[in-house]
Amino acid sequence: MSKIRIEFFHDVICSFCFPMSYRMRQLKAQFPELEIVHRSFALVKEVRDFDDMFGSRERAKAEVLGHWVHANQNDDYHRFNIDGMRKADFPFPESMLGLRACKAASKVAGEAGYWDVFDGLQEAFFMKSQNIGDMTIIEQVVKSTQVDFEEWKRYFEDPATLLAVEDDLMLARDYRITSVPTLIINGTKRIIGAQGLDAIIAAVKNPDQPF
Repeated sequence: MSKIRIEFFHDVICSFCFPMSYRMRQLKAQFPELEIVHRSFALVKEVRDFDDMFGSRERAKAEVLGHWVHANQNDDYHRFNIDGMRKADFPFPESMLGLRACKAASKVAGEAGYWDVFDGLQEAFFMKSQNIGDMTIIEQVVKSTQVDFEEWKRYFEDPATLLAVEDDLMLARDYRITSVPTLIINGTKRIIGAQGLDAIIAAVKNPDQPF
């Protein structure tokens, strides 16, 4: 296989990114020569965005849990704890703290560090009904990975890390990405949505053909 670079745009609060990340790990296991670059995409950049999207932050939860039902059907192992989130009493989190945590992990441990923290946050949110908008939960997730926590904390607090997240968001606009998960293969070919592993493999093997 010729050199393939995949930019994987995703958000920590994106329900369909959860099954897609699992499939991307399967893809990487089958084709270790692939370069997978993790890119931030903010579905809810600021709390006030909930008002524009759903009418209020309180109303967001009911609608988003409907998305979770469909994402759970898409997920190979149906891992979503929908009842647990329905009973949880915290407001639905926005994107930026989690994205910043992932980007800080990449500064410490590269793409592998980013991926481990990203998956850890998604598991905390979708499976354990934990509030990943809470710094205590975010720090617990980071500590559960191999990422050096003190180094991570230094990068998390560094304004340059937030700027790196913003750079990803700007790149998403340049690519005209409006939803996640989205894969960009070699800067041109795109795969939108949580596609099946066979479809992703076929697209990677034929990077010059439209998806």
